[in-house]
Amino acid sequence: MSKKEFYIEKIGQRGKIKIYTVDGFIVRRDLDEEFVNFGQHFRYKCIPEYEFWLDKEATPDERKFYIDHLLVEWKMMKNGTHYKEACVRADEKERTERKRTETKNNIHIKQIGEAKGKIKIWIINGKAVRDSRDIDFTEGGHDFVYSYVPKNEVWIDNDITEEERPFVILHELFERSLMKKGTSYGDAHIKASEIEWKARHDDKKLVKMLKKLGYNTLISK
Repeated sequence: MSKKEFYIEKIGQRGKIKIYTVDGFIVRRDLDEEFVNFGQHFRYKCIPEYEFWLDKEATPDERKFYIDHLLVEWKMMKNGTHYKEACVRADEKERTERKRTETKNNIHIKQIGEAKGKIKIWIINGKAVRDSRDIDFTEGGHDFVYSYVPKNEVWIDNDITEEERPFVILHELFERSLMKKGTSYGDAHIKASEIEWKARHDDKKLVKMLKKLGYNTLISK
């Protein structure tokens, strides 16, 4: 894979560490489907040791928070700290910075359809969720995982590009359908990630699975 395929722009540098915006859609399709809003080498091995990757955002207003987080996480993990502990400390730093700039915003932006069982699919203000409710919310979620998501709702982060929304919707609906039947979150997430990975490489699979889950709405901005 050519470096130019997913690197978008170098946006900064901290010491030896180069900071890039990348096309997360391509990264998730070809390198690691678990890559989220940002990452560093000790969490995602596809990232070079002295690089931070930030997914391109529909609204690039959270970069500073992500960089603050990564600096703490990278340094601790490089020195041997386990990811979970490093992430907790990095979250504390990020949360402090968010509180300084927090603004009151409505979370629900636009409903973009329903799935089987009258499950409402919403585009939501991801930054507002991370600022006020859950710093770790990324890409999407539903009521069986997050207690703050209303019953029978699936939330899609507004930072997810229109191109990528169908894959996130598929993941969340499939995961939710399994959890509703009693599957644990861990197992449901793994199976949903497998389905998502296949769909990212097969458009017919994507359409077929979404229809099976009762989601036929054309995705719009």
